[in-house]
Amino acid sequence: MKEFLTRFLNQIGQAFWVEIKTEVPNCTYYFGPFLTEQEAHTEKDGYWEDLEAEGAQGIQMVVKRCRPTELTIEEEA
Repeated sequence: MKEFLTRFLNQIGQAFWVEIKTEVPNCTYYFGPFLTEQEAHTEKDGYWEDLEAEGAQGIQMVVKRCRPTELTIEEEA
């Protein structure tokens, strides 16, 4: 039931996502969808650690409701 509700909320743009922007590489990443804001906050630290381990720098993170069309967006220099 939770998975169904999460998919439904995502379809209408009301699911929560973790948005992470990095300076190096210059990218935006989306992780989700999540049913609740708390669930997204619980998972976000693991994403941060993974990006740091890969050498990402200048990491900024926010949890928000959205419906990303791409999960990884590489910004032009």
